[in-house]
Amino acid sequence: MDCDIVISGGGVAGLTAACAFGAAGFSVMCVEQQAPITAKDAEGADLRTTAFLSPAVAVLQEAGLWARLAPHAAPLEVMRIIDAGGESGGGADGTARTVRDFVASDVSDQPFGWNLPNWLLRREMVARIAELPHVQLMTGQSCNGLLTRDDAAIVTLSGGAAGRAQVTARLAIAADGRASRLRNAAGIGVKTMTYAQTAIVFAVGHDTPHNNVSTEIHRTGGPFTLVPLQDQGGRPASSVVWMEGRENAARLMALDAQAFQAEVNIRSAGVMGPLTVISQRSAWPMMAQFARRMAGQRLALIAEAAHVVPPIGAQGLNMSLADIAALLDLARARPEGLGDAAMLAAYHRARHTDVVARVMGIDALNRASMATAQPLRDLRKFGLGVIHGIKPLRLALMKAGLGIL
Repeated sequence: MDCDIVISGGGVAGLTAACAFGAAGFSVMCVEQQAPITAKDAEGADLRTTAFLSPAVAVLQEAGLWARLAPHAAPLEVMRIIDAGGESGGGADGTARTVRDFVASDVSDQPFGWNLPNWLLRREMVARIAELPHVQLMTGQSCNGLLTRDDAAIVTLSGGAAGRAQVTARLAIAADGRASRLRNAAGIGVKTMTYAQTAIVFAVGHDTPHNNVSTEIHRTGGPFTLVPLQDQGGRPASSVVWMEGRENAARLMALDAQAFQAEVNIRSAGVMGPLTVISQRSAWPMMAQFARRMAGQRLALIAEAAHVVPPIGAQGLNMSLADIAALLDLARARPEGLGDAAMLAAYHRARHTDVVARVMGIDALNRASMATAQPLRDLRKFGLGVIHGIKPLRLALMKAGLGIL
């Protein structure tokens, strides 16, 4: 065997898995075609941010990552949802008409979570891997094929004449995205839901303090979400995920900086005062997807190889960390059975039902947020009021979103 575990994919989830399993004493090889970009201003840098919900911090602590990340994290203490859909029969569209706060202290003594830039996550994760003697980050190659037998996974690599031809491990982990090559090689199918929708991602500065409040504004096209960042240049700042219909998103991406900023201020409903765009913008097509199975012979699926959701409720990477936690618990409980059929069947049972429920729930929420017909927008406003107004329902949904039910 070349190692205990080979991980296909060196995104945030793959790097986290490498750190977590390496810290637990397993030998790990993480394979990624592109070297992680670890500087904010570098070409191709991932300008998105990730909100780690409070249960995910335990995974980061065990991986030896949280001490590195905590000084850079902005806490999320309130989730504010605003409906700006305009009144039936009239009213100025774009004005906040319903505001509901979901407060972390109602369910926990901790914030809902902490927000961090993705480029910074990669920087700290690569540095942590360098500290772990049994973890190797192999860049410049990719995992292109998979052959399994009862006692091993043989992963075929490609990426240059100087590269290795294959890696043999007890367990292969697919963290290689929504079009996962290892998942496809294992013959695991997916259910996919598509949207004519794009997420535009950037950061803004504002004079109004965010007070650790994450604000999600619903109108049409999808939510416009402001997530707290640490101050930038002595000024309050937030990351923005603006979900819009595909055609309008293309129009917005083509605008010059001044025109785009003007559109941002209109769409924000003025809830944070004037906004100044302080980063580049990037665009990401939206979809939802889940794998029919979470595992195959000697193969476990995690992150977007297993599930893809729109960026609503900070569920995406937190589902990935729940995958890693479940897999790691099973590996530590019976290390001699790493990657065997019993372990991977248990992993599928532990994660698949929750994954499907969350993907379908977020799909429903996203379709509601895209509503253009006024009666549907009024129904969305009514539903938000009902959820917030019935305390047991509100608390139950908050706990479910955190994954602590």
